Amino acid sequence: MTPALVAEAVTLVYGQGETAVRALDRVDLSVAPGEMLALLGPSGSGKTTLLMVLGGLLRPTSGAVRVQGRDIGGLSEAERARLRLALMGFVFQGYNLFPALTALENVQLALELKGRPIAEAEDLLRQVGLGRRLRSFPSQLSGGEKQRVAIARALAGGPGIVLADEPTAALDTAHGLAVVQVLREIAYNQGRAVVIVTHDPRVGQVADRRVTIADGRICA
Repeated sequence: MTPALVAEAVTLVYGQGETAVRALDRVDLSVAPGEMLALLGPSGSGKTTLLMVLGGLLRPTSGAVRVQGRDIGGLSEAERARLRLALMGFVFQGYNLFPALTALENVQLALELKGRPIAEAEDLLRQVGLGRRLRSFPSQLSGGEKQRVAIARALAGGPGIVLADEPTAALDTAHGLAVVQVLREIAYNQGRAVVIVTHDPRVGQVADRRVTIADGRICA
């Protein structure tokens, strides 16, 4: 089976000379379809940087990244954007929902951008337990509900890879557990590769694999 994501000797250096900062240092990582992987580590360890490199949002200084077998190193910015749109879904800590749009409309917009029928939005929201909140605006939703709308939006178009950056950081225990369970089901039941940057031990407990990063290197 072809891995969903592969990083080979990925290094990323910010700046030059004496002020250079090595954010990632020869990182090797592979994520399989259907696997939920938790990226753990202290603040500043390189977790989010690695997630952005895997998602094609940052170019590594050296090394290679392959997405579903395709080396993305030589792609232009426009080509990388198209690849992200087709193959990846992103979930952010801050939700990034449009406040003037309902939950349904937020997901419909993502489907429209991907050229998919907007009628799929209702099913996506039902998958994450929000079938009764379709017409609610973000201001009317709890933090956990907002994050589940963000997950539904990330699933728009059926991407094989879901990348989440601290998706439970702003949530209480109950809402955090609900979001973790949704992400787990996405990997297990839908065969998607799910990579989660987190400080949350709840995520680590249910992940298939935990990878710890310190000073830009995988240490466990």
